[in-house]
Amino acid sequence: MTRDELHRLVDELPDEALNSAARLLRSASDPLIWMLDNAPPDDEPFTDDERADVERALQALHRGEGISLEQLIAEFEQADRAGGLADPAENHDPALE
Repeated sequence: MTRDELHRLVDELPDEALNSAARLLRSASDPLIWMLDNAPPDDEPFTDDERADVERALQALHRGEGISLEQLIAEFEQADRAGGLADPAENHDPALE
């Protein structure tokens, strides 16, 4: 694809698609987005312990024990105001690399 061809495609877009196209084009120039898009798939096996954890979580959710996204956000904001959210850089363990 050449720049001219890309320009023609953009020129042919309907107005309602411009915001989506702009987001796609911006993300295409972001090195982090490129790395994530081109990362290999997660090939670690899903363990029996993880399956059991998911099953317990789903059962709790079905019993109504979950919280809403709004409640979760409020809890994070409250913890952040109280200084309760740790800086991930402070917990960096080089041995895990």
